[in-house]
Amino acid sequence: MLTVHKMHFSIFLLLWGWVLSTECRVHRQGKEIHEVYKKGSRPQRQRREAHSNGHKQGSPILKRSPDITKSPLTKSEQLLRIDDHDFSMRPGFGGPAIPVGVDVQVESLDSISEVDMDFTMTLYLRHYWKDERLSFPSTNNQSMTFDGRLVKKIWVPDMFFVHSKRSFIHDTTTDNVMLRVQPDGKVLYSLRVTVTAMCNMDFSRFPLDTQTCSLEIESYAYTEDDLMLYWKNGNDSLKTDERISLSQFLIQEFHTTAKLAFYSSTGWYNRLYINFTLRRHIFFFLLQTYFPATLMVMLSWVSFWIDRRAVPARVPLGITTVLTMSTIITGVNASMPRVSYIKAVDIYLWVSFVFVFLSVLEYAAVNYLTTVQERKERKLRDKLPCACSLPQPRPMMVDGSYNDGDVNELGHYVSENGDKQDRMMVQLALGSERGSGRRKNQRYVSMRIDTHAIDKYSRIIFPGAYILFNLIYWSIFS
Repeated sequence: MLTVHKMHFSIFLLLWGWVLSTECRVHRQGKEIHEVYKKGSRPQRQRREAHSNGHKQGSPILKRSPDITKSPLTKSEQLLRIDDHDFSMRPGFGGPAIPVGVDVQVESLDSISEVDMDFTMTLYLRHYWKDERLSFPSTNNQSMTFDGRLVKKIWVPDMFFVHSKRSFIHDTTTDNVMLRVQPDGKVLYSLRVTVTAMCNMDFSRFPLDTQTCSLEIESYAYTEDDLMLYWKNGNDSLKTDERISLSQFLIQEFHTTAKLAFYSSTGWYNRLYINFTLRRHIFFFLLQTYFPATLMVMLSWVSFWIDRRAVPARVPLGITTVLTMSTIITGVNASMPRVSYIKAVDIYLWVSFVFVFLSVLEYAAVNYLTTVQERKERKLRDKLPCACSLPQPRPMMVDGSYNDGDVNELGHYVSENGDKQDRMMVQLALGSERGSGRRKNQRYVSMRIDTHAIDKYSRIIFPGAYILFNLIYWSIFS
């Protein structure tokens, strides 16, 4: 039994020795192959590198200017030495005021609101100044351009828009801000801004008015002792796009001015003004306001040619014109601010309204006088002592038709001078005595009542007065 165990142990040792010898042989062969590969590949690699270097040196196409952003020693902040200075203070602090030039290019004048009394403008606002702290060495004297990220780390003028209601810097697709620095430290700072500012408008001549609005630019913190704000090129500092147009206004002029503004608690500040003059287009209001009002007044005159007894025709015509004029006045005032003074359009509309209203009163007067005439005639006819023996005239109805004329003592209507007149001669016999062949103590009363004359005079007076009013109105406000 012991012999069998010894045999098994010896066989195990033989197998273990064979495995170890095989692994050592494989390891030596792998090292030899690796050394051979290294010896053979190094010359090839050296040849490839030499070939590629020779190709680069001989090809001018692959030559490029060095990119300084790839060098950690030439970063923009290190080149401008931003960390070496305190940019919370203005340039030349403690010395004279730093001059800051400004120029503006107006991109668009978006809207003018009469109700809110403001305007909206989009513009490019550019500032020019010199900050020696930003100077840098340069062999080719080329400027460097940056976006809004560097602006937050250096000093820039703290401009704001006086009397502005809303303003913002455009940020699509990134902040529309540009910073350009020259080697000697001159800086150009440009941004694209949309601002809504207040404009004090005078509507006393509306809609024949001309408005002048101003966009005011000023430093918020620095007085004139620290910052001198000025237009860089005078009036040429303001540029406008030729395609700028408005629906209701004609842009007459853009110009610049500069003044000093005083605040009792802080002092004097330089303030720049962008002034523009707007003249309103009148054609829209002629179509929407003046022509309809004039036509309503002329329509009210039609009633002067309608028979005074045609009540259903003349009364609705007058009421319709009055209500239409009220609607026109309400529509105009709804689109305007509630000012405490009278506008030019108010004068025209209210005078037109008065003319329309007077035409209604004219028919009321005609109708009243006609009624009074009929009442007096009836009373005189009732006083006749022998009215039973005389032929009765036809009764006068308001809506009837008859021929006006003279009435003789027999009660018959006859025409005066053979034609139809607008007056009525009522000649009534109040008393008579009949004798044999002659009349005794005969008395007559003559009464002349002319109601048609009011319509006749109105046909001339109303149009003449309205034409005179238009001549005076347009000569004053146009």
